[in-house]
Amino acid sequence: MNIILIEGQELSGNHVVLTDHRAKHIVKVLRKEKGDCLRLGVINGLSGEARLIAVHEKYPFVVELQVNLTDKPAPPPVIDLLLALPRPIMLRRILSQVTALGVGTIHLVNANRVEKSFWDAGILDENEYRPHLVHGLEQAVDTRLPTLRVHRRFRPFVEDVLPELASQYSHLLLAHPLQENKLSHCLNTNAKRILYGVGPEGGWVDFELEKLFAGGMQPFSLGPRILKVDTAVVAIHSRISQELERGAVDGSV
Repeated sequence: MNIILIEGQELSGNHVVLTDHRAKHIVKVLRKEKGDCLRLGVINGLSGEARLIAVHEKYPFVVELQVNLTDKPAPPPVIDLLLALPRPIMLRRILSQVTALGVGTIHLVNANRVEKSFWDAGILDENEYRPHLVHGLEQAVDTRLPTLRVHRRFRPFVEDVLPELASQYSHLLLAHPLQENKLSHCLNTNAKRILYGVGPEGGWVDFELEKLFAGGMQPFSLGPRILKVDTAVVAIHSRISQELERGAVDGSV
């Protein structure tokens, strides 16, 4: 953890007492002692400094912190992700990784090659997926939690939801192998908010591609190599971020 994150309701005035894995991390990993300071933030809120005013250094670990929160959250990320629901173990990795990289909204959508059993996985419960988002924030030293939206039916998403989303972005990009269009050719100096899509293992079927293209998604390729979904998600996000750094991005459309 590069920042200790707490829920707003855990604060009592300017004090917080931790007794879970965060307390253990402070004692065993960070090796903080009474009087030491560390970085702390409230999820979806302010961040700042916390001073350790009491500690129990053996199990069960307990730390009491005096908190001074002065820093506002970073601006919302300008990159969002459209992702065909992957297998649960891969989704856990992706949620943590893209949150660390910076994503505003994650849209999970159904597809022909998404196994039906994936939709019954517990990871789609907020209590299950939220810790993976928080883990990404802890890595990136951020407090702004991404929004996760679940779309169990493909056709209503592309016909009803995607057209509404389109007006919120300057670019709608869809990863599709063997396309002539390279990512750098799809972005320009007017790039602002971007939604990029990554399909399921095995790819989108023709019907899905037709619907996505009709909804305004622009296909692109990273090259001839076929990447695993989690690798593609991270690689594309990094490439988009690199392209955006070439020009000013204000988050508007």
